[in-house]
Amino acid sequence: MESAVSGFFWSFDQEFCCFLVVTVLLIFLILYFARPRVWCKCEICQSYMNTSWKNHFDNLCDWYTYLLKKSPTQTIHIHVLDNTITANPVNVEYMLKTRFDNFPKGKPFSAILGDFLGRGIFNVDGDLWRFQKKMASLELGRTSIRSYAFEVVHHEIEQRLVPLLESVKGKEDIFIDLQDVFRRFCFDSICRFSFGLDPKCLELTLPISKFAVSFDLASKLSAERAMTVSPLVWKMRRLLNIGDEKKLRKSIKMINKLAQEVINQRRKFGFSDQEDLLSRFMTSVSDETFLRDIVVSFLLAGRDTVASVLTSFFWLMANHPEVEAAILVEADRVIGQNKEITSYEQMKELHYLHAAMYESMRLYPPIQFDSKFCLEDDVLPDGTTVKKGRRVTYHPYAMGRSEELWGTDCLEFKPERWLKDGVFFPENPFKFPVFQAGIRVCLGKEMALVELKSVAISLLNRFHIELAPPQTTTPRFSPGLTATFHGGLQVLVRAQSGPSTLKNVYSAVK
Repeated sequence: MESAVSGFFWSFDQEFCCFLVVTVLLIFLILYFARPRVWCKCEICQSYMNTSWKNHFDNLCDWYTYLLKKSPTQTIHIHVLDNTITANPVNVEYMLKTRFDNFPKGKPFSAILGDFLGRGIFNVDGDLWRFQKKMASLELGRTSIRSYAFEVVHHEIEQRLVPLLESVKGKEDIFIDLQDVFRRFCFDSICRFSFGLDPKCLELTLPISKFAVSFDLASKLSAERAMTVSPLVWKMRRLLNIGDEKKLRKSIKMINKLAQEVINQRRKFGFSDQEDLLSRFMTSVSDETFLRDIVVSFLLAGRDTVASVLTSFFWLMANHPEVEAAILVEADRVIGQNKEITSYEQMKELHYLHAAMYESMRLYPPIQFDSKFCLEDDVLPDGTTVKKGRRVTYHPYAMGRSEELWGTDCLEFKPERWLKDGVFFPENPFKFPVFQAGIRVCLGKEMALVELKSVAISLLNRFHIELAPPQTTTPRFSPGLTATFHGGLQVLVRAQSGPSTLKNVYSAVK
């Protein structure tokens, strides 16, 4: 018995010693390889390292905006992150179009998001990206798939979203988190559209979805990897399975399990004659892991970004009743009083609504910044030298707040800046890279806009949204791959005023 106990402790001591040796070695490697950057004494790097920027800014993106505004070239460099950040549209065009091949997502980015996104379209380059782009382009371009998406969205609006808000309308003591509602709406919609399955997250009881919770946590923790001063930090934690990396692994395990169930369901019920996107991909792809990565990519694209835009849009509507009034006056003219949109053609006539949605995304893009990695030494058009392997980030959030790009009223919410003689007029996509631009432009852009405008007009026709106190002049954002309001968007839901009242408000403002 004693020998058995001794053997146990001897084995335990060996494992513990090995653990200590590995830990010390990894810490040494982190300090050794990261030391030239971690100990940078410049003001910007010191502010980043000790988070003193928080003394003046609520959000990291606002601090970056301030730094980029001060830069003569609208470009800065964060030494401790080895990251060049730009808000210069000429640089953006150079990265996304002119020298596209020299600024891929890159292996460092793929490593950061690899556990979460795998080989999905948002995390790969080269042939694998081209294959997925070609497949997605073919499917999303079909008239039948667009009609199917329109049907799914309107079913979710009429059968779930509207009844939920009706249930709390006019109740002064009930606040509802509109951001959570939109995430549930988008989760149900993208699951039905992409996989042919209905998770029913927007039922009146607002059930908790393990998949959605795990997805949110994995997105948040994966994004935080990119904020560490050296990738060795999170890689060491992942190796030892400790801290946030342990939580991330657990979340991804749940995502993988449920994604596999989605794939199995499609195989069980057949997919050759189904309309959903996953079924169409499954006719050409048999690799189970690859299909899992496609499932996760669809969810990231179809839920998080759309929910982010809707949250920001309704926050702006609550702060700008004159814009809300103008949208409804236009809808009254184009669609008819108290009537619903019945066709895509009607949607295209809502120019002011379209402008308001773009103006909302200018100020609050769903993806505040996007990074690439330089393959070979290069020089950006503004003269900035970029070394091989360096991260290069363009910043749509800062670009939307640039006086040089949008004028002295750049911080004002003015949909009119997108209109010429009452007709929507798009800007240069490299000045407004919210949907990316160039070769990797968002494939689901048009479908996303239809969903966004459908939700907006359906809710504005019925409800007036009022922000819960305390109200803030600017939102605070939580870490994540997409812009997320910290603490959600707590609102009261009221009945919408009549058309005559709205017209009076709009006329008074004009």
